[in-house]
Amino acid sequence: MDSLFEYYLVDWIGIGLSLLSVYMLGNKNKWGFIVFAVSNVVWIFLGLAWMDSIGMAVGNFIFMLINIRGFTRWRMNSGAEDFVSNN
Repeated sequence: MDSLFEYYLVDWIGIGLSLLSVYMLGNKNKWGFIVFAVSNVVWIFLGLAWMDSIGMAVGNFIFMLINIRGFTRWRMNSGAEDFVSNN
């Protein structure tokens, strides 16, 4: 039972944010990208500070870069759609 709280619930917050972001993105809510980026920061912190896992930190950093790319592409595409619908 001690392993459930080994990281002071920070790992549970990270997975909760990750799952919430996937749900939000599935509903086409662009805030899911932001929530996912926050969860990536949590996992990077855990990987470096408490778990001594460089792989986890690097993997989540790459996921965060992909999230930033997805957010910027979504923002560019939604701006183009707004422009087309207004003209």
